[in-house]
This record gives sequence, C-alpha cells and structure tokens, in this order.
Amino acid sequence: MVRGIFGLMKIQLSAMKIRSLCMLFVAFAVAACKKEGAQSTKATPSNTDTVKKASATIQFSGYTWNIKNTGSSTMGPGPNYWNKDNVWVDSNGWLHLKVSKNTTTNRWECAEVISTQTFGYGTYQWQVDGPLNALDKNVVLGFFNYNGVDGLHEMDIEFARWGVQANQPLNYTIYPASTGNPTFHQTYNFSLDDGTYTTHRFTRTANSVVFKSLGGFYDNDTNLFATSTCAPPYSVSTVSMPVYMNLWLFQGMVPSDNSSVEIVIHSFKFTPL
Repeated sequence: MVRGIFGLMKIQLSAMKIRSLCMLFVAFAVAACKKEGAQSTKATPSNTDTVKKASATIQFSGYTWNIKNTGSSTMGPGPNYWNKDNVWVDSNGWLHLKVSKNTTTNRWECAEVISTQTFGYGTYQWQVDGPLNALDKNVVLGFFNYNGVDGLHEMDIEFARWGVQANQPLNYTIYPASTGNPTFHQTYNFSLDDGTYTTHRFTRTANSVVFKSLGGFYDNDTNLFATSTCAPPYSVSTVSMPVYMNLWLFQGMVPSDNSSVEIVIHSFKFTPL
C-alpha cells in the first residue's frame, strides 16, 4: 500500500513537471514571437523617412520638393534634427541648404529636400556654390537618388570626410540593385583655386553610372577634375527614384569649428536618355 502511494505521488510529481516544462516552453515561444514581431516592425531611419510627412514644399529648378522637418525628433541620416527653416529659395531661384544651431532649442539642425517626382535613366547635374573641398570634417553634403531601402538602389555624390580630417572629401558611391553584391565607392581630393563654383553630375544607364565633377558652371567637360565609372561586375539599379539633396552632420556630431554651414545650389537639371 505504501509503495502504491509513493508510486502515485511520483506520477503526480512527473505530471506537474511536464506541465511546468510545457508552460515554460510556451512562455519562451511567445517571447520569441514578440521579439520577431518587434524586429519586423521596428522602423529603420529610411522607413521613418518614408512614413514621416514633410510639412512644406518648395519649387526649385522646375520641380517640386518636399522639405524634411522633424521638430523635436531626430531622424537619419545622422541621426539629426531637421528644420524646414534651414531650406529656402532666394529671389534668384537658388536653393539654400543650411546647418545651424537653433538658439531657442540649443540644437544643431540640418536641411534636406526630396523631389516629388521620380527619375530614371539620364544625366543628373547640380551647379553648386560653396567651399566643398573645405567643409568641416563632420559636415556632409549629398546629391543622390534613393528608393528608401538602406544599402540598395542608391547613387551618391557626397562631400564628406566622415569625421576624419585626413579623408578625401569627394565621394562617388553606388549601392547595388540586390543584396550580396559589392558597393562601388571612389574618393578624391580636389582644390578650388578659381572660386567656389562647381558642377557635379552622374549619368545613369541600365548597367552603368558615370560620375563627373568640374570647376565652374559647365554643361560640358570643361575643367573636369574628377571622374569615375561604375560598370559590371558592379550591380546598378534600374529603378526610377526621387532625388535627394541634403546638408547634415555625420553621426549627429556638431561641426568641429562650431560654425554654421550654408551651401547654395544654383540649379538641378535632369536630362533623360
């Protein structure tokens, strides 16, 4: 009889252990599902850029542009604060982008515009006034097209030293059309001996991108000081995308000289193939 009671107790204890293990397994499974759900719905900077609505638009070079404005929130790239007041078009029709310290909030704020129109194969050209070879090491000026997915479908002309003064300031970059392909990246030093006017362009085709930078304002190759071609085996996007222009702070770091920066873009021109 005693042996029977102990046997029954062992069975009951075993059942309790099984129930406890089952409950523990369910708890782990639920937690894993929640973690996967959080990861799948967590907004990356690029997704946030897509969801966040611009509070204003401007007309520049015959196109409509949304102005990024984040108020008291930060957003990529950087991340940074973005203020619509740091973007304006003057009476000449020139676009101004500015990085400056807001004396009311004590925050450094940046500037970005995004075209409402998408662009495909053709030549993208910017004529710019500013000391692009001598920007602060923490300041980035970008001209590019981008479909909103980080690391893919992007073609960049950027002036940046990425926080390191010794880095070369001119960057040509192509992010591939699909994962598993390498990123194309070339950098150059340059000087501006004849003023601060420069022209920068790239030409997209189905399988290549040709970059060019020139001293002065020219529609041809006069005063060419840098050029590079991205072609197979590199992967080039075939997607039509909006154009971005931005002036921002690398990793949100303030300018090392604590000074505001303003760049004037005289024109953007797209010539389809």
